[in-house]
Amino acid sequence: MITPHDLRVHKLLRLFSPLVRPIINTASRKRLRKAVNIADLRLCAESRLHKMCFGYLDSGGDDEITIRRNKDAYTQMEMHFKVLAGLAPPLDLSTNIFGSKVDIPFFASPTAGNKMFHMEGESAVANASKVNNSVYCLSSLATTSVDEVGKILPPDHPKLFQVYVWKDRDILKDILGKAKAGGIQTMALTVDFSWYGNRERDIRNNFTIPPAYTLQQCVDALKAPAWTWDFLANPPYNYALLDKDVPAESLASFVNSQLYPQFSWEDAEWLCKEWSHGPRAIKGICRPEDAVKALECGFTTIWVSNHGGRQLDTSPATVDVLPAIRAAVGPDVEIIHDGGIQRGTDIAKAIALGADGVAIGKPYLYGLAAGGTEGVLRTFEILRVELDRAMGLLGCGTVEQLKKEGPDLIKRRPASMRDCQGARYSRAGMI
Repeated sequence: MITPHDLRVHKLLRLFSPLVRPIINTASRKRLRKAVNIADLRLCAESRLHKMCFGYLDSGGDDEITIRRNKDAYTQMEMHFKVLAGLAPPLDLSTNIFGSKVDIPFFASPTAGNKMFHMEGESAVANASKVNNSVYCLSSLATTSVDEVGKILPPDHPKLFQVYVWKDRDILKDILGKAKAGGIQTMALTVDFSWYGNRERDIRNNFTIPPAYTLQQCVDALKAPAWTWDFLANPPYNYALLDKDVPAESLASFVNSQLYPQFSWEDAEWLCKEWSHGPRAIKGICRPEDAVKALECGFTTIWVSNHGGRQLDTSPATVDVLPAIRAAVGPDVEIIHDGGIQRGTDIAKAIALGADGVAIGKPYLYGLAAGGTEGVLRTFEILRVELDRAMGLLGCGTVEQLKKEGPDLIKRRPASMRDCQGARYSRAGMI
């Protein structure tokens, strides 16, 4: 099938982008200015994105129970605050992550195909990371190259490169070489993605990359004019760290061709040896014994994650297993936590229960989809202000104090139906 990009329509449309984009993005900018929390940003993203792209971003595996568990678990944790702590805003939120000093204890997790959500893609996230002096993470399925990211971030900015459990070691060596040459200091191996999860919203929405131009996809495209213009007025994106001549035509088919379920601890040990110059994180740990084994294998950082609830449904909420993993590896091993983060209070709870740093995925992608760089910056601003307020009200003036006193400040109580209320479950008053 001949597509608009085959006909080079994007070269003509791009000439009119300076005039058209401000007009068709007026509504999305207005919505973004009104967003006061992450739930609002989610609605902003849904309003601007093509339906199938939002479904891909927002969905999880099977019945999406783990997505809900990740969120619900935080509501079952009470914050037993101290008073008269003598604190004044803004607090010192700085800490060390992956051996680098950063200004905030949370950062944007590596995610694939950012240009699917907005034309600015990974560059928008890099710019936001630079402004906030937070760790920047680049996926091996990124749609922006290491060199392009390097033009945005200074050489000493903390950067992480993420890889999957792929069967082709030559591909792994090649992309690791590009990451090293680009000055990336940290490597993370994602180990909870050896099989492709069952995302039923993608099936129902007939999700394809790029669009297959079916009647329904064209109708949905008309309902998302800002996203559609950006898609049609720009060159087709590809996986920038792989063969640039191969378009990003199908994320699922490419990943399925390279996923290697037989990837073992021996393979992981080989990968650690390939990355000997900096920190090595293993992303997707759920069990304490696996965390211990990962350290023996050569990893320096444990990343507690269930892939945002997108893989094995009914797996436990990550914050529920975090304390046990901290107890298993001891106080000196770095732990990164992700999963279900919607509020600054969620970040505070994760740090209090054993995390050294917290990664966010969906929240910043909602911001990206809602408004590019401006949207990602809004995500960081919302969570930074909320975390500052949460720590102040809790009575902790620094991240280190929160880590030290955290176990005494966060208490679990029995679940209640009243927990499943509030902005993270509703339209949050957005108009």
